[in-house]
Amino acid sequence: MTRVKCPICKKPAEAKWLPFCSKRCADADLGHWLADDYAIPGEPAPADAFDPSAED
Repeated sequence: MTRVKCPICKKPAEAKWLPFCSKRCADADLGHWLADDYAIPGEPAPADAFDPSAED
């Protein structure tokens, strides 16, 4: 069986925090997402995609 390693610190993951080893690493990962450090590749959204005044 392969052990999952924490993507932040590379320690063995704990079941409670999968795929992380602790709340600290889970929170660090969330912080990276909130700071736009991570991005999902894809086509850019149209300029008016988030404009609430744009017509449907």
